[in-house]
Parts: sequence; C-alpha cells; structure tokens
Amino acid sequence: MSIKNKQSVLTDFSDFPKFDQIKIENIEPALTELLAHSRARIEELAESSQQKTWENFIVPMDEIDNALERMWSPVSHLNAVRDSDELRDAYEACLPKLTEYGTQLSQDKRLYDGYLAIKESDDFVNLNLAQQKVINNALRDFKLAGVDLPEAQKPRFMEIQQSLSQKCNKFSQNVLDATHGWSLQITDESELSGLPDSAIGMARHMAKITDQEGWKFTLDAPLYIPFMTYADHQAYRRKMYEAFTTRASDEGPTKGRWDNSQLMVEILNLRQEKAKMLDFDNYAEYSVVSKMADSPDQIVEFLRDLTKKSKPFAIKELKELKTFANNEYAVEELEAWDLAYYSEKLRQNRYEFTQEEVRPYFPVEHVLKGMFDVVNRLFGITIEQTENAHLWHEDVRFFQVKEAGELIGHFYVDLFAREHKRGGAWMADCIGRMRTEAGLQRPVAFLTCNFSLPVGNKPSLLTHNEVTTLFHEFGHGLHHLLTRIDEPGVAGINGVAWDAVELPSQFLENWCWELDGLNLISSHYETGETLPVELLRKMKAARNFQSAMGMLRQLEFSLFDIFLHQRNKIDSPAQIQQILDQVRSEVSVIIPPPFNRFQHAFSHIFAGGYAAGYYSYKWAEVLSADAFSRFEEEGVFNADTGQSFREVILANGGSREPMELFVEFRGREPDIEALLRHSGLLEKAA
Repeated sequence: MSIKNKQSVLTDFSDFPKFDQIKIENIEPALTELLAHSRARIEELAESSQQKTWENFIVPMDEIDNALERMWSPVSHLNAVRDSDELRDAYEACLPKLTEYGTQLSQDKRLYDGYLAIKESDDFVNLNLAQQKVINNALRDFKLAGVDLPEAQKPRFMEIQQSLSQKCNKFSQNVLDATHGWSLQITDESELSGLPDSAIGMARHMAKITDQEGWKFTLDAPLYIPFMTYADHQAYRRKMYEAFTTRASDEGPTKGRWDNSQLMVEILNLRQEKAKMLDFDNYAEYSVVSKMADSPDQIVEFLRDLTKKSKPFAIKELKELKTFANNEYAVEELEAWDLAYYSEKLRQNRYEFTQEEVRPYFPVEHVLKGMFDVVNRLFGITIEQTENAHLWHEDVRFFQVKEAGELIGHFYVDLFAREHKRGGAWMADCIGRMRTEAGLQRPVAFLTCNFSLPVGNKPSLLTHNEVTTLFHEFGHGLHHLLTRIDEPGVAGINGVAWDAVELPSQFLENWCWELDGLNLISSHYETGETLPVELLRKMKAARNFQSAMGMLRQLEFSLFDIFLHQRNKIDSPAQIQQILDQVRSEVSVIIPPPFNRFQHAFSHIFAGGYAAGYYSYKWAEVLSADAFSRFEEEGVFNADTGQSFREVILANGGSREPMELFVEFRGREPDIEALLRHSGLLEKAA
C-alpha cells in the first residue's frame, strides 16, 4: 500500500526508508492521513457480511498493520538516534494518535469476533501452524487489551493507555537529557592519571567538538566506564559516580531538573489500574500471560534459587576485593565509586591482563567482518555492504544478507556514540517479513550501539565487552532476518515470548570466547596479529572474575521489577526506594550510598518492554547456555548443528512455543547446569 500525497516520502513503501528526505513537519500529517486510510479499510472489513477467512480478513489486516509499521518505524528510530526539539514535538504529537488507534482496534468486538469465527470454523485445522498461532495470539491479545470490558469502562482504559504512552516516553527523554546534561571537564593533564589513551583521546575529541578546553568526560558508556575503571583521581570518580547514579532524579548535580520521581509512581499505578480492570491481581499477573513463565511466583522462585546458589560466593568475592584493596593500597573503606577501580586492579594482579590490553586486537571494521564470517560458518549466509540506502548519519552503513546468491534481508549498522543519540545498544525492526501482492517483503533491521569514535589516525578499537555487545545485538538481528515465516505476527521476533527473546542474542555471544571464533574477529590494528593464545588464556581465566557479584546485580534488578509490579498501589517515590532497599537487603552484598537513584534511569522497565519482565535476561540465559552446550559437544563450528539452530530456533520465530522449539533443538528441556558452569558457579553451587 502506498498513499501518494505531499508526505509520500513517509508513505511510499516500495523501497527502503528515505531517512535523509524525511521532513519533521510532515510526520504528523502523514500519520494522520495513514490512520484515516487504515480506519476506513478496517471498517470495511469489520462490517463485511462475508464469512471471515484467512485470505479475506487476516491478510488485509496484516497489510494495514504493515503499512503503519513501515511509516512509523523510521520515525521512531530517528527519535532514538537523532533527537531534536522539533522531532520530539512531532513524535509526542503522534503518540496519542497511535495509542488511540491501537486501543480502539484491540477493543473492537467486531474484529475480535472475526478472529474468533476463523478459530471456530472447520477451516481452522487446515491453516498452517504459524497461521493458527497468529489467530490464537490475537485472541489472547484482544482480551489483554480489554475487548471484553463493559463499554462504560473502555474510555478509562483508553485514557490509561494514552497516559502510559506519554509518560514512558517522557521517562526516556528525561534519562537522555540527564545523561547529556552533565559532564566533567578536566584541564590539568596530571589529573588524567591512570586513564587509558583511548579514553583520553575520546575525551579530548569531545572537548574539541564542543569548543571546550582540555578533556570532557560525559556519562555515555564509552567514557563513563573507563573513567570509573581506571581513573586514579578518587574525587573525580565520586563526581562521575554521583552524576551517573542520580540521573533524572531528585539527587545529584542535576537535582530535580529532569526528575523521574513522580513519573515512576504514575506509570506503576496506571499499570496496576489497567491490570485490575482486566481482573488480574496485579500487573505482574497480567504480564506473565504472554510469557514462558507460568506465574510471578515461579519467577520469584527461579530468581531466589539463583540467589541462593550465588550469594555465598559473592560474599567471598567482595571479601577478597576488600582485603586486596586494604593490603595493597591501604584502603580502609571501599566506597561505591571505588569498586570498579579496585576490582580492575585485582583483576590485573590476579590475571595479568586488562580490557585495554585486548582493545588493539579488536578494530571495529575487522570485528564486523569477523562476525559476518562467524555467522557464515554457522548458518551459511553471506553479508555484504551496499550503498543502496538513504541514511540518517554519515557513520551509518547498510548491509545485505544473502544465501547462495539469494537475497534474504538487509540491516543498518550505527555503531558510534554521539550527541542526541540514546545510550546503550539495541536491535529494532525496520521492516518485517511478509508476503504482499508485490511478492516477498524481506526483513530489514536496525543495529545500534554506542562505541568510541575513531580518533585521529587510530580506528575505533573495542573492548572485549563491547565485542560481545555487538554479537548480542546481531543475535537479535539474525532472529529477525533469518525467519522463514511469512505471517508477520509471528515472523522473526514477533510473537516470541518475552522471556525467550534473548535466547539468540545471548547464544551468539559465546563465539567471542572461542579460539576459532576469536581468530576470525581479532586482528591487531597495527600488526594484523590475531589475539594471542596466551592472552585468551588469561581472558578465560578472568571470565568469571566476580561472576557471582555480577549475577546478584541482575537478580537484584529482576526481583525489584517483579516486586514493584506486584504492588497494588505505589504511594510515593519513597515507597519505590523502600522496595529496592528490601530487595537489596535480601540479595545484594554491596549496598549503594543513600543518594543512589538507580531506579530513576531504569528505562528497561519504565520506558522499555521489560516491565515485570526483566527476569527474562536470566531466564533466557539458561536457555542460551544450554543451547550452546550442544555446540560444545558437537563442535563450535559444526555446520549441521548451526543449521539445526537456524532451522529450529531462528527460522520459526514466534510461530511455535519457545519451549517446544528448545526441546526440538536440544532434545530435552533446559537445564540450569550449563548457566552455572559458564558462570563458574557449578562446582561452587554443588
């Protein structure tokens, strides 16, 4: 479908998005016209007296959804990677329109009855598994969206949906503004002591591009992490820590300026009200309906079991760190802003290597090429850069994926941190796979990271942690790109239970630790030498350094998330803090200082898709570790095993239940043993 009008660059779906031609003033008019067109078409479908079938009802509905996704996806992406006041205004003006449209559709009893009629028809058994899953998912989602609510309650449900959309977006904007709204300027070179050349070079570059003297250290990960890890200047480490952990809060150097305190309360209470309207005890109960886990209680039990297995060893790890800092550096009291610094000193002392030492072996261009070689060996696909695209920034590149010369899909890569770009790393859909009148619509993905820029004549060099981040996001991308399902509702990552969606991403990280994989992705930027075996040995020895403490940190976040969403009502930001403090008293071995406001920037649960679902990272890690154990048994580049993973896990997308797919691939249900072994906790736990 293409709507020809003055905003046609946004509604011409015959090609890839023309990012460089999108005019902000045309976004809202284009959306308004597209929604009007969609509503008119849906009205025809809903009122049709024809018996509803897959072809005359579901296919047109998919076409309508596809047109909206293709128009809105580029706009949503630009909002994340090229933020501006004008774009924010346009984006915020569109959110209520989208929410109203989506809620109206999902509460339209005529549409629900159309899906139900197909489900109850004699022809349902003749549909393929993916088509049946689409209909079953839709019927579930209609109910979760309030289709059965009394008409008198539907306006309030709409208000809740509208408000949540706006408040979650505002939460995210506050975090972005707070992150970019503070920096540390250093003009005395002696105060850079301990910092690696890569961080100093980037800080110098940041100062230059903002016309400042000396070195500018921001709260973006490529500068914040090395500063906290290596800077000898403790007072500055405290400043950086305080600014980072109080972003968008009532504390710290930007106190109250972009404060998310009240937004958190409002978001949580709106979610609870929504869940109550649908007869759930709480939002956690509502959330779990579409996940692998059976209940919030099962999730809590899973998380507490991991806590029980991990905490004794985390206590030991912290004691070792404190003893080391005291014996070697006469540190009497280890502060929160000292932990990363002295942990790195202990790591260097114990394993004789640093993340900075491996950086020269991972120039970003070679890592990309090597990653493509890895997936070629695993899945038989080839990846090539193509110039056939309109881009939003000069650093962005566009790639095509092929198999035996046949085009499979495309993806954009946007790797470097910059102003007006959301922090973190993510994969997002641009275009989904589906059959259209014009033929097969091939999938397109966005792959976004925030790595250090090339400085001077030196290329961008990645830490090993950044390499695994890149592999993680590309794992999501492959899930989207390598689907063989033509029904868009369950193609790729669509329709995949949220607590299984991290399986392909965490799974692909494993090749960053295997010698055969590292020989492909590493190449010293000056000598071309691959990562030395001795250095890999040190890395592997250090792989599980403080792994129990890291495990507890994720379990803390996960339990905090679940407990928040099990509360019937949140009265104040102080109550949120109390819940977090209670979780920390149970789980954590490190209690942050009172000014720490981690929750105010916890975008995953307040602005992302992880509300009552943050546990998914650990849940899926069990799946990914156990899935990789088959490769450990059969060979990390065993082509047959790779094809099995592709055909069973990646190709099927959300067309079948994730446990069913896992059992088909692994031959049994998942076992937590592989995760404990990979984390170095198996023998300890036993």
